[in-house]
Amino acid sequence: MGAALPLGDPAPADGMLPDDLVLGGATAFGAYLHVPFCRVRCGYCDFNTYTAGELRGARQDAYADTLLDEVRLAGRVLAHRGPLREASTVFFGGGTPTLLPAGDLARMLEGIRDTFGIANGAEVTVEANPDTVTRAVVDELADAGVTRMSIGMQSAVPHVLAALDRTHRPENVGQAVAAARAAGLGVSIDLIYGAPGESLSDWSRSIDAAVALEPDHISAYALIIEDGTKLARQIRRGEVPAPDDDLQADMYEAAETAFAAAGLEWYEVSNWARRESDRSKHNLAYWRGTDWWGFGPGAHSHIGGLRWWNVKHPAAYAARLSEGSSPAAGRERPDRSSRDLETVLLRSRIREGLPIALVPRDRRGAVPGLIADGLIDGASAIGGTIVLTLRGRLLADAVVRALTD
Repeated sequence: MGAALPLGDPAPADGMLPDDLVLGGATAFGAYLHVPFCRVRCGYCDFNTYTAGELRGARQDAYADTLLDEVRLAGRVLAHRGPLREASTVFFGGGTPTLLPAGDLARMLEGIRDTFGIANGAEVTVEANPDTVTRAVVDELADAGVTRMSIGMQSAVPHVLAALDRTHRPENVGQAVAAARAAGLGVSIDLIYGAPGESLSDWSRSIDAAVALEPDHISAYALIIEDGTKLARQIRRGEVPAPDDDLQADMYEAAETAFAAAGLEWYEVSNWARRESDRSKHNLAYWRGTDWWGFGPGAHSHIGGLRWWNVKHPAAYAARLSEGSSPAAGRERPDRSSRDLETVLLRSRIREGLPIALVPRDRRGAVPGLIADGLIDGASAIGGTIVLTLRGRLLADAVVRALTD
């Protein structure tokens, strides 16, 4: 049911922002809508998600109305600080958003539109499990204003899907992609590599299957073992092997080679897009540190340098809102040092790079060594920007340490 919420200061019941918080009217504003429902809990997942047996009184059929209460609260809170900004991106994540009826997702999107407005050309993404995607569902979402579907393929190999506790049939991925395409939506495919028992040959098979679908965008994430998950317990008991770092590095390089050959260019360490317009604008907003409001249980928000997070359980979330209170559990305002560290951590991951001027002054002397080690591009660094090489992407954490420790 997700990792523990961070510690922080108490959040006010009315959700109001600090009086001295400075909001940038020109800063992009995004909306994240969390749908915390799943049919089955995947063994590797520590997201804030719930199966039917874990809801303890929360009603899935009432969820859209509950979330819309938070949307209206957000409108009231932000209206106290000036004109509301239109949403330039909207992202339905989970969980499995498409476990809800398409009409519920459409109403939630309409609530964002009614409260904030949605900018012309805005990116509106819905994450989907392949087994929940039909032509009728996709058509209804497209009619509501959804522009993009992110399909959780993860693997094309049945035993790898089983190791990840994924229940969809591999052939349904192609059907979901075809339905999204027919409705005029952009298509992104999500993959995971390094599952227990997955060989390089297995991974190559998944790469080939994903590329053959000709998506606009692919995300490929190395499996990370999170404390408290089923998979972590299985590894601790010796039932399955832990991910092999060297094998995962080989898998990453195989993905980069295949995706580049297919016309997909990396723009973030774990993300590739066919064209610049196909890059996930919503996720880029996170990496660039712009503003967003996260709606739903356990969702995190960032406005003007203030961060807050909602209570985790859907029943507690609904109870807060039914009382007219904010669902925020806590909040914080990182100090300058923490903000600088986060900027290096996030901006160094994207292809547009990290301006050297944003690196702490006492760590800029590390740049020549990173060039010499082949971790960052020398020409870009001379031009004032740190851009990771392929080797640097494999060792991105080491680059961050060199620029911050």
